Amino acid sequence: MEKSIGLLLLLLCLLTACGSPRSNETSEQWKREIRETEQAFAKLALAAGIEKAFLTYAAEEAVLMRNDSLILGKPQIAKHYKGQTSKGLSWSPEFIEVSASGDLGYTYGYYHFISVDSTGHTTDQKGVFHTVWKRQEDGTWRFVWD
Repeated sequence: MEKSIGLLLLLLCLLTACGSPRSNETSEQWKREIRETEQAFAKLALAAGIEKAFLTYAAEEAVLMRNDSLILGKPQIAKHYKGQTSKGLSWSPEFIEVSASGDLGYTYGYYHFISVDSTGHTTDQKGVFHTVWKRQEDGTWRFVWD
């Protein structure tokens, strides 16, 4: 009997150590945080420009894929967006998912981007975006892939 109680206690300890799965409420909170971050990111892009917005919401190790090329890290992102102007940039996530641990998430949806080059030529682009978000040590979300 003593052996059975010991085994039961060991089993309970192991189950407790495994942790409990995230609650649906926690998952929805994380998704709300990412949605709110996306909204603030889009709002800043309209108000202050795409260079400021992308540098504000990029993690230090962020990577962009543009025109089949990778842009690695914030210094290269700054260089890529330097001097770019837009007449409009908007996007909104259609889907958001978060890892069970709450440290990574991803979004996708549609974007609309209107830009003007140095000659005054206007380009109107519509497409699909995919962003990977990483929770930072201070609890904020920053993108690591866009």
